Amino acid sequence: MRYAQMQEALKRPETAEQLIWLYGSRQGTLEEQTARCRRTLSRHEEAFHRDDAPVYLISAPGRTEIGGNHTDHNGGKVLCASVNLDVLCAVSRRDDLLVHLHSEGYRPLTVDLSSLTPQPRDRGTTAGLIRGVAARMQALGYPICGFDAAATSSVASGSGLSSSAAFEVMVAEIFSVLCGGEKRPDPQQQAMIGQYAENVFFGKPSGLLDQMASASGGLTGIDFRRKDSPEVKRLSYNFEEKGYALVVVGTGGSHANLTSFYSAIPAEMRQVAAFFGQERLRDVPEKAFRDGLPQLYRQVPDRAILRAMHFYQENERVDRQVQALEQDDLDLFFDAIIESGRSSYMYLQNVYAHVEDQSLGLALCMAEEMLRDQGAWRVHGGGFAGTTLNFVPFTLLDSFTAQMSRLFGAGCCHVLNIRPVGAYSLKL
Repeated sequence: MRYAQMQEALKRPETAEQLIWLYGSRQGTLEEQTARCRRTLSRHEEAFHRDDAPVYLISAPGRTEIGGNHTDHNGGKVLCASVNLDVLCAVSRRDDLLVHLHSEGYRPLTVDLSSLTPQPRDRGTTAGLIRGVAARMQALGYPICGFDAAATSSVASGSGLSSSAAFEVMVAEIFSVLCGGEKRPDPQQQAMIGQYAENVFFGKPSGLLDQMASASGGLTGIDFRRKDSPEVKRLSYNFEEKGYALVVVGTGGSHANLTSFYSAIPAEMRQVAAFFGQERLRDVPEKAFRDGLPQLYRQVPDRAILRAMHFYQENERVDRQVQALEQDDLDLFFDAIIESGRSSYMYLQNVYAHVEDQSLGLALCMAEEMLRDQGAWRVHGGGFAGTTLNFVPFTLLDSFTAQMSRLFGAGCCHVLNIRPVGAYSLKL
Protein backbone atom coordinates (compact mmCIF):
# COMPACT_ATOMS: atom_id res chain seq x y z
CA MET A 1 0.00 0.00 0.00
CA ARG A 2 2.88 2.39 0.83
CA TYR A 3 4.26 2.17 -2.71
CA ALA A 4 0.85 2.77 -4.29
CA GLN A 5 0.40 5.88 -2.15
CA MET A 6 3.81 7.22 -3.17
CA GLN A 7 3.13 6.54 -6.84
CA GLU A 8 -0.14 8.44 -6.50
CA ALA A 9 1.64 11.32 -4.75
CA LEU A 10 3.88 11.74 -7.78
CA LYS A 11 0.81 12.98 -9.69
CA ARG A 12 0.18 15.91 -7.33
CA PRO A 13 0.87 19.51 -8.42
CA GLU A 14 3.06 20.13 -5.37
CA THR A 15 5.28 17.19 -6.40
CA ALA A 16 5.50 18.55 -9.94
CA GLU A 17 6.63 21.89 -8.50
CA GLN A 18 9.45 20.17 -6.61
CA LEU A 19 10.60 18.29 -9.73
CA ILE A 20 10.59 21.44 -11.87
CA TRP A 21 12.54 23.23 -9.11
CA LEU A 22 15.17 20.48 -9.09
CA TYR A 23 15.42 19.63 -12.78
CA GLY A 24 14.23 22.67 -14.72
CA SER A 25 11.29 23.40 -16.97
CA ARG A 26 12.52 22.37 -20.41
CA GLN A 27 9.93 20.63 -22.52
CA GLY A 28 9.51 17.02 -21.45
CA THR A 29 11.63 17.33 -18.29
CA LEU A 30 8.74 17.00 -15.82
CA GLU A 31 7.41 13.90 -17.57
CA GLU A 32 10.88 12.38 -17.77
CA GLN A 33 11.70 12.95 -14.09
CA THR A 34 8.28 11.78 -12.89
CA ALA A 35 8.74 8.56 -14.85
CA ARG A 36 12.24 8.19 -13.40
CA CYS A 37 10.90 8.50 -9.85
CA ARG A 38 8.22 5.93 -10.65
CA ARG A 39 10.77 3.45 -12.01
CA THR A 40 13.04 3.88 -9.00
CA LEU A 41 10.17 3.29 -6.57
CA SER A 42 9.09 0.22 -8.53
CA ARG A 43 12.63 -1.18 -8.45
CA HIS A 44 12.73 -0.69 -4.66
CA GLU A 45 9.41 -2.48 -4.31
CA GLU A 46 10.58 -5.39 -6.48
CA ALA A 47 13.89 -5.74 -4.64
CA PHE A 48 12.87 -5.07 -1.03
CA HIS A 49 9.07 -4.69 -0.70
CA ARG A 50 9.15 -2.69 2.54
CA ASP A 51 5.54 -1.96 3.43
CA ASP A 52 6.57 -1.98 7.10
CA ALA A 53 8.92 1.03 6.90
CA PRO A 54 8.88 4.51 5.34
CA VAL A 55 10.40 4.76 1.88
CA TYR A 56 12.08 8.01 0.80
CA LEU A 57 13.15 9.45 -2.56
CA ILE A 58 16.50 11.18 -2.02
CA SER A 59 18.55 13.01 -4.63
CA ALA A 60 22.02 14.60 -4.73
CA PRO A 61 23.31 16.61 -7.70
CA GLY A 62 26.34 16.44 -9.89
CA ARG A 63 28.38 19.58 -10.28
CA THR A 64 29.98 21.74 -12.89
CA GLU A 65 33.22 23.58 -12.26
CA ILE A 66 33.01 26.98 -13.96
CA GLY A 67 36.24 28.59 -12.75
CA GLY A 68 39.18 27.59 -10.61
CA ASN A 69 40.56 24.58 -12.45
CA HIS A 70 42.72 22.44 -10.11
CA THR A 71 43.14 25.02 -7.34
CA ASP A 72 41.04 23.71 -4.44
CA HIS A 73 43.63 21.17 -3.28
CA ASN A 74 46.14 23.97 -2.71
CA GLY A 75 43.75 26.31 -0.92
CA GLY A 76 42.58 28.20 -4.01
CA LYS A 77 39.33 29.74 -5.23
CA VAL A 78 36.64 28.22 -7.44
CA LEU A 79 33.34 29.12 -9.06
CA CYS A 80 31.05 26.12 -9.31
CA ALA A 81 27.42 25.02 -9.44
CA SER A 82 25.26 22.03 -8.71
CA VAL A 83 23.40 20.82 -11.81
CA ASN A 84 20.18 19.08 -12.78
CA LEU A 85 21.90 15.73 -13.35
CA ASP A 86 21.79 13.70 -10.14
CA VAL A 87 21.96 10.44 -8.26
CA LEU A 88 18.46 9.42 -7.16
CA CYS A 89 17.46 6.61 -4.81
CA ALA A 90 14.41 5.09 -3.20
CA VAL A 91 15.56 4.02 0.24
CA SER A 92 14.26 2.53 3.50
CA ARG A 93 15.87 1.87 6.86
CA ARG A 94 16.97 -1.55 8.10
CA ASP A 95 17.15 -2.68 11.72
CA ASP A 96 20.70 -4.00 11.31
CA LEU A 97 23.92 -2.53 9.92
CA LEU A 98 23.69 -4.01 6.45
CA VAL A 99 23.45 -1.84 3.35
CA HIS A 100 21.84 -3.36 0.27
CA LEU A 101 22.29 -1.24 -2.84
CA HIS A 102 20.67 -2.07 -6.18
CA SER A 103 22.15 0.51 -8.53
CA GLU A 104 20.81 0.59 -12.08
CA GLY A 105 23.25 -0.98 -14.50
CA TYR A 106 25.39 -2.60 -11.78
CA ARG A 107 25.34 -5.82 -9.78
CA PRO A 108 23.61 -5.64 -6.37
CA LEU A 109 25.96 -4.73 -3.55
CA THR A 110 25.97 -5.53 0.18
CA VAL A 111 28.11 -3.64 2.71
CA ASP A 112 28.33 -4.62 6.39
CA LEU A 113 28.74 -1.46 8.47
CA SER A 114 29.67 -3.36 11.61
CA SER A 115 33.23 -2.90 10.33
CA LEU A 116 34.19 0.73 9.68
CA THR A 117 37.89 0.49 9.00
CA PRO A 118 39.37 0.85 5.50
CA GLN A 119 39.34 -2.45 3.62
CA PRO A 120 41.89 -3.14 0.86
CA ARG A 121 39.15 -4.79 -1.22
CA ASP A 122 37.07 -1.59 -1.01
CA ARG A 123 39.62 0.66 -2.68
CA GLY A 124 38.20 2.15 -5.85
CA THR A 125 34.72 0.74 -5.17
CA THR A 126 31.25 1.94 -4.24
CA ALA A 127 31.49 -0.15 -1.09
CA GLY A 128 34.49 1.93 -0.05
CA LEU A 129 32.52 5.15 -0.43
CA ILE A 130 29.58 3.83 1.61
CA ARG A 131 31.81 2.49 4.38
CA GLY A 132 33.89 5.67 4.39
CA VAL A 133 30.87 7.98 4.71
CA ALA A 134 29.48 5.81 7.52
CA ALA A 135 32.83 5.74 9.34
CA ARG A 136 33.28 9.48 9.21
CA MET A 137 29.71 10.24 10.25
CA GLN A 138 29.97 7.91 13.23
CA ALA A 139 33.33 9.41 14.23
CA LEU A 140 31.72 12.87 14.19
CA GLY A 141 28.88 11.72 16.43
CA TYR A 142 26.15 11.26 13.82
CA PRO A 143 24.07 8.06 13.93
CA ILE A 144 24.31 5.45 11.19
CA CYS A 145 22.07 2.53 10.29
CA GLY A 146 21.61 -0.08 7.59
CA PHE A 147 19.44 0.66 4.58
CA ASP A 148 17.94 -0.83 1.42
CA ALA A 149 18.32 1.40 -1.64
CA ALA A 150 17.43 1.26 -5.31
CA ALA A 151 19.46 3.92 -7.12
CA THR A 152 19.83 5.43 -10.54
CA SER A 153 22.15 8.12 -11.84
CA SER A 154 22.01 10.62 -14.67
CA VAL A 155 25.56 11.73 -13.76
CA ALA A 156 27.47 9.43 -16.07
CA SER A 157 30.71 8.05 -14.66
CA GLY A 158 33.64 9.84 -16.26
CA SER A 159 31.46 12.74 -17.44
CA GLY A 160 33.41 15.30 -15.41
CA LEU A 161 30.23 16.13 -13.46
CA SER A 162 31.39 14.21 -10.39
CA SER A 163 29.22 11.16 -9.98
CA SER A 164 31.31 10.04 -6.99
CA ALA A 165 30.76 13.29 -5.04
CA ALA A 166 27.02 13.17 -5.77
CA PHE A 167 26.91 9.60 -4.49
CA GLU A 168 28.85 10.48 -1.32
CA VAL A 169 26.57 13.42 -0.55
CA MET A 170 23.51 11.24 -1.18
CA VAL A 171 24.75 8.56 1.23
CA ALA A 172 25.38 11.20 3.92
CA GLU A 173 21.84 12.48 3.36
CA ILE A 174 20.45 8.93 3.62
CA PHE A 175 22.01 8.48 7.05
CA SER A 176 20.68 11.88 8.13
CA VAL A 177 17.12 11.18 6.96
CA LEU A 178 16.87 7.54 8.05
CA CYS A 179 18.88 7.18 11.22
CA GLY A 180 16.97 9.42 13.59
CA GLY A 181 19.61 11.71 14.98
CA GLU A 182 18.69 15.04 16.57
CA LYS A 183 21.49 16.77 14.68
CA ARG A 184 22.58 16.34 11.10
CA PRO A 185 25.62 17.54 9.16
CA ASP A 186 25.28 20.83 7.32
CA PRO A 187 26.26 20.98 3.64
CA GLN A 188 29.88 21.84 4.40
CA GLN A 189 30.16 18.89 6.77
CA GLN A 190 28.49 16.62 4.22
CA ALA A 191 31.13 17.67 1.71
CA MET A 192 34.03 17.02 4.08
CA ILE A 193 32.57 13.63 5.03
CA GLY A 194 32.42 12.73 1.34
CA GLN A 195 35.98 13.89 0.73
CA TYR A 196 37.20 11.79 3.67
CA ALA A 197 35.48 8.70 2.25
CA GLU A 198 37.01 9.30 -1.18
CA ASN A 199 40.52 10.00 0.14
CA VAL A 200 40.81 7.37 2.88
CA PHE A 201 38.50 4.51 1.89
CA PHE A 202 38.20 4.85 -1.91
CA GLY A 203 41.85 5.83 -2.33
CA LYS A 204 41.53 8.90 -4.58
CA PRO A 205 43.43 12.06 -3.48
CA SER A 206 40.65 14.50 -4.40
CA GLY A 207 40.25 18.06 -3.20
CA LEU A 208 37.01 19.35 -1.72
CA LEU A 209 35.57 21.17 -4.75
CA ASP A 210 33.32 18.39 -6.07
CA GLN A 211 31.70 17.58 -2.75
CA MET A 212 31.25 21.25 -1.79
CA ALA A 213 29.54 22.06 -5.09
CA SER A 214 27.19 19.08 -4.81
CA ALA A 215 26.33 19.62 -1.15
CA SER A 216 26.00 23.42 -1.26
CA GLY A 217 23.63 23.65 -4.21
CA GLY A 218 23.19 26.58 -6.58
CA LEU A 219 25.89 28.80 -8.08
CA THR A 220 28.65 29.39 -5.55
CA GLY A 221 32.05 30.95 -5.24
CA ILE A 222 34.20 29.03 -2.77
CA ASP A 223 37.50 30.07 -1.19
CA PHE A 224 39.46 27.13 0.23
CA ARG A 225 42.03 29.23 2.11
CA ARG A 226 40.85 27.81 5.46
CA LYS A 227 41.14 24.03 5.33
CA ASP A 228 38.36 23.22 7.77
CA SER A 229 36.05 26.10 6.94
CA PRO A 230 35.85 27.09 3.26
CA GLU A 231 34.19 30.44 2.57
CA VAL A 232 31.06 30.01 0.45
CA LYS A 233 29.52 32.92 -1.45
CA ARG A 234 26.14 32.21 -3.01
CA LEU A 235 25.49 33.90 -6.33
CA SER A 236 22.33 34.38 -8.33
CA TYR A 237 22.64 34.43 -12.10
CA ASN A 238 20.37 32.98 -14.77
CA PHE A 239 22.34 32.17 -17.91
CA GLU A 240 19.18 30.95 -19.65
CA GLU A 241 17.53 34.34 -19.27
CA LYS A 242 20.60 35.84 -20.94
CA GLY A 243 20.20 33.45 -23.88
CA TYR A 244 22.93 30.92 -23.09
CA ALA A 245 22.99 27.21 -22.36
CA LEU A 246 25.69 25.46 -20.34
CA VAL A 247 26.78 22.48 -22.42
CA VAL A 248 29.22 19.82 -21.28
CA VAL A 249 30.70 17.82 -24.16
CA GLY A 250 32.00 14.34 -23.40
CA THR A 251 34.77 13.30 -25.78
CA GLY A 252 34.66 9.63 -24.85
CA GLY A 253 38.15 9.57 -23.37
CA SER A 254 38.79 7.04 -20.64
CA HIS A 255 39.75 8.02 -17.07
CA ALA A 256 41.31 4.61 -16.51
CA ASN A 257 44.97 4.66 -15.48
CA LEU A 258 45.02 8.44 -15.08
CA THR A 259 45.31 8.66 -11.28
CA SER A 260 49.04 9.42 -11.50
CA PHE A 261 48.36 12.35 -13.84
CA TYR A 262 45.71 13.81 -11.53
CA SER A 263 47.76 13.36 -8.37
CA ALA A 264 50.84 14.93 -9.97
CA ILE A 265 49.12 18.33 -10.19
CA PRO A 266 48.63 18.95 -6.45
CA ALA A 267 51.92 17.21 -5.70
CA GLU A 268 53.90 19.51 -8.01
CA MET A 269 52.15 22.61 -6.69
CA ARG A 270 53.10 21.49 -3.18
CA GLN A 271 56.70 21.03 -4.32
CA VAL A 272 56.79 24.72 -5.11
CA ALA A 273 55.12 25.57 -1.80
CA ALA A 274 57.64 23.41 0.07
CA PHE A 275 60.51 25.40 -1.45
CA PHE A 276 59.09 28.39 0.44
CA GLY A 277 58.54 26.39 3.63
CA GLN A 278 54.78 26.01 3.21
CA GLU A 279 52.41 23.08 2.67
CA ARG A 280 50.13 24.72 0.07
CA LEU A 281 50.60 27.36 -2.60
CA ARG A 282 47.88 29.52 -1.05
CA ASP A 283 50.16 30.05 1.94
CA VAL A 284 52.94 31.41 -0.30
CA PRO A 285 52.34 35.08 -1.22
CA GLU A 286 52.40 35.53 -4.98
CA LYS A 287 55.08 38.22 -4.70
CA ALA A 288 57.33 35.84 -2.77
CA PHE A 289 56.81 33.22 -5.48
CA ARG A 290 57.69 35.61 -8.29
CA ASP A 291 60.64 37.15 -6.45
CA GLY A 292 61.94 33.64 -5.74
CA LEU A 293 61.67 32.34 -9.31
CA PRO A 294 65.43 32.60 -10.07
CA GLN A 295 66.21 30.43 -7.04
CA LEU A 296 63.25 28.13 -7.66
CA TYR A 297 64.19 27.43 -11.29
CA ARG A 298 65.96 24.08 -11.59
CA GLN A 299 65.15 23.26 -7.96
CA VAL A 300 61.74 21.89 -8.93
CA PRO A 301 60.47 20.61 -12.29
CA ASP A 302 59.69 23.33 -14.84
CA ARG A 303 56.13 22.03 -15.14
CA ALA A 304 55.64 22.55 -11.40
CA ILE A 305 56.51 26.25 -11.84
CA LEU A 306 54.07 26.57 -14.74
CA ARG A 307 51.35 24.91 -12.67
CA ALA A 308 52.04 27.30 -9.82
CA MET A 309 51.69 30.22 -12.23
CA HIS A 310 48.32 28.81 -13.30
CA PHE A 311 47.27 28.62 -9.66
CA TYR A 312 47.94 32.28 -8.93
CA GLN A 313 46.42 33.47 -12.20
CA GLU A 314 43.35 31.27 -11.76
CA ASN A 315 42.62 32.67 -8.29
CA GLU A 316 42.59 36.17 -9.76
CA ARG A 317 40.35 35.00 -12.62
CA VAL A 318 37.78 33.55 -10.24
CA ASP A 319 37.54 36.95 -8.54
CA ARG A 320 36.99 38.53 -11.96
CA GLN A 321 34.36 35.96 -12.89
CA VAL A 322 32.39 36.55 -9.70
CA GLN A 323 32.65 40.31 -10.10
CA ALA A 324 31.53 40.09 -13.73
CA LEU A 325 28.41 38.13 -12.80
CA GLU A 326 27.60 40.53 -9.98
CA GLN A 327 27.90 43.40 -12.47
CA ASP A 328 26.00 41.49 -15.18
CA ASP A 329 28.96 41.79 -17.55
CA LEU A 330 28.91 38.61 -19.63
CA ASP A 331 31.66 39.77 -21.98
CA LEU A 332 34.07 40.13 -19.07
CA PHE A 333 32.89 36.81 -17.65
CA PHE A 334 33.39 34.94 -20.95
CA ASP A 335 36.84 36.48 -21.43
CA ALA A 336 37.88 35.09 -18.03
CA ILE A 337 36.44 31.65 -18.87
CA ILE A 338 38.41 31.48 -22.12
CA GLU A 339 41.57 32.66 -20.34
CA SER A 340 41.07 29.90 -17.78
CA GLY A 341 40.82 27.29 -20.52
CA ARG A 342 43.97 28.49 -22.22
CA SER A 343 45.86 28.56 -18.93
CA SER A 344 44.75 24.98 -18.21
CA TYR A 345 45.96 23.97 -21.66
CA MET A 346 49.36 25.73 -21.58
CA TYR A 347 50.40 26.01 -17.94
CA LEU A 348 48.40 23.50 -15.94
CA GLN A 349 48.76 21.06 -18.85
CA ASN A 350 45.73 18.87 -18.16
CA VAL A 351 44.17 18.69 -21.61
CA TYR A 352 45.83 15.44 -22.63
CA ALA A 353 47.91 12.75 -20.97
CA HIS A 354 49.08 10.88 -24.07
CA VAL A 355 50.17 12.42 -27.36
CA GLU A 356 48.06 9.96 -29.35
CA ASP A 357 44.82 10.95 -27.56
CA GLN A 358 44.05 14.66 -27.80
CA SER A 359 40.26 14.51 -28.03
CA LEU A 360 39.84 17.29 -25.45
CA GLY A 361 42.06 19.57 -27.51
CA LEU A 362 39.99 18.77 -30.58
CA ALA A 363 36.74 19.56 -28.73
CA LEU A 364 38.18 22.89 -27.57
CA CYS A 365 39.34 23.76 -31.08
CA MET A 366 35.89 23.00 -32.51
CA ALA A 367 34.17 25.05 -29.80
CA GLU A 368 36.42 28.03 -30.51
CA GLU A 369 35.61 27.85 -34.22
CA MET A 370 31.86 27.64 -33.62
CA LEU A 371 31.51 30.06 -30.69
CA ARG A 372 34.09 32.71 -31.53
CA ASP A 373 32.90 36.07 -30.07
CA GLN A 374 29.56 34.50 -29.05
CA GLY A 375 30.23 32.40 -25.96
CA ALA A 376 33.00 30.65 -24.05
CA TRP A 377 34.70 27.27 -23.75
CA ARG A 378 37.27 25.54 -21.52
CA VAL A 379 38.42 22.15 -20.26
CA HIS A 380 36.05 20.89 -17.60
CA GLY A 381 36.95 19.24 -14.30
CA GLY A 382 40.04 17.14 -13.89
CA GLY A 383 40.96 17.08 -17.55
CA PHE A 384 43.31 14.65 -19.33
CA ALA A 385 40.24 12.81 -20.64
CA GLY A 386 36.56 13.55 -20.48
CA THR A 387 34.77 16.81 -21.04
CA THR A 388 34.72 20.46 -22.00
CA LEU A 389 32.39 23.16 -20.66
CA ASN A 390 30.79 25.53 -23.15
CA PHE A 391 28.52 28.57 -22.88
CA VAL A 392 26.48 28.33 -26.07
CA PRO A 393 23.94 30.89 -27.37
CA PHE A 394 20.53 29.28 -27.81
CA THR A 395 20.66 30.45 -31.43
CA LEU A 396 23.65 28.11 -32.00
CA LEU A 397 22.66 25.31 -29.64
CA ASP A 398 21.23 22.91 -32.23
CA SER A 399 24.11 23.31 -34.66
CA PHE A 400 26.68 23.13 -31.85
CA THR A 401 25.33 19.90 -30.38
CA ALA A 402 24.84 18.39 -33.84
CA GLN A 403 28.43 19.12 -34.83
CA MET A 404 29.85 17.75 -31.58
CA SER A 405 27.63 14.66 -31.79
CA ARG A 406 28.82 13.91 -35.33
CA LEU A 407 32.37 13.75 -34.05
CA PHE A 408 32.10 12.37 -30.52
CA GLY A 409 28.90 10.33 -30.82
CA ALA A 410 25.24 10.62 -29.94
CA GLY A 411 24.65 11.61 -26.33
CA CYS A 412 28.01 13.37 -25.94
CA CYS A 413 26.36 16.71 -25.13
CA HIS A 414 24.71 17.42 -21.78
CA VAL A 415 22.70 20.64 -21.61
CA LEU A 416 22.72 21.69 -17.96
CA ASN A 417 20.54 23.70 -15.63
CA ILE A 418 21.92 25.06 -12.37
CA ARG A 419 20.10 23.28 -9.55
CA PRO A 420 19.22 25.52 -6.59
CA VAL A 421 19.80 22.98 -3.80
CA GLY A 422 22.16 20.18 -2.79
CA ALA A 423 20.91 16.89 -1.33
CA TYR A 424 17.12 16.78 -1.19
CA SER A 425 14.44 14.39 0.05
CA LEU A 426 11.27 14.68 -2.01
CA LYS A 427 8.21 15.53 0.05
CA LEU A 428 5.50 13.09 -1.01
